[in-house]
Amino acid sequence: MKDIKSKFRVINSSKASAKINMATDDALLSCFEKNNLPILRVYYWDKSFTVGISQDVSAYSFKEEYNENFAKRITGGGVLFHGHDISYSLVIPTTLLEGLNIKESYEFICRFIINFYRKLNLDARYAKDIEEISLSKSEFCQVGFEAYDIIANGKKIGGNAQRRTKKAIFQHGSIPLKNLSGKYDEKIGTTLEDFNINLEYEKASVLLIEAFNETFNVELIQSELTEKENIKKNELLKDKYDYSRK
Repeated sequence: MKDIKSKFRVINSSKASAKINMATDDALLSCFEKNNLPILRVYYWDKSFTVGISQDVSAYSFKEEYNENFAKRITGGGVLFHGHDISYSLVIPTTLLEGLNIKESYEFICRFIINFYRKLNLDARYAKDIEEISLSKSEFCQVGFEAYDIIANGKKIGGNAQRRTKKAIFQHGSIPLKNLSGKYDEKIGTTLEDFNINLEYEKASVLLIEAFNETFNVELIQSELTEKENIKKNELLKDKYDYSRK
């Protein structure tokens, strides 16, 4: 399968808190119906922390420190630090990638991220395709190398995660543009700035959407959240993403 050959809604969001970003992802997936157009959302962050869906939020002392900028993702994993990264979220009907299992669909989708890095003249490949890298899982995401981690010029960069429902495949991920300043710097890992690539969000979003279009040969339709999606997002912010009692 070389092309997706479909129309995509493209939502180019503005900078927002962790809670708003994660509630927006959640709303897009919750409201999605199998006959809807697939969605590509591109967005960025206030300085934030997110944790995987199975994490206990009470275990993180900085959730009070960061308040609106601390949220659970709707995918798995540990702590991620945001602030100078560009992120994407995809909501794709399961029928569009019919016949592909989780690993196959993950590899298929992440091709556009590899294309993005290659547009910046970086040697980007999956870890599994690099002979000198030993694949090994680790609780520290920047230490271990799993098969479909993206390696740019020999260094692991960014990250992606997937979730499936009966109706849709949801996938999101981030591309770190610059190093953050502050006490959590050591947690960020490799950024484009480490390769002497200085890319602001606006230019990065254009390149990311171009890479997506070139990779999948899709028709892109500029869009915003629907009324239904906005209502759901606000409901989630009030209920699910209020951690004050958790």
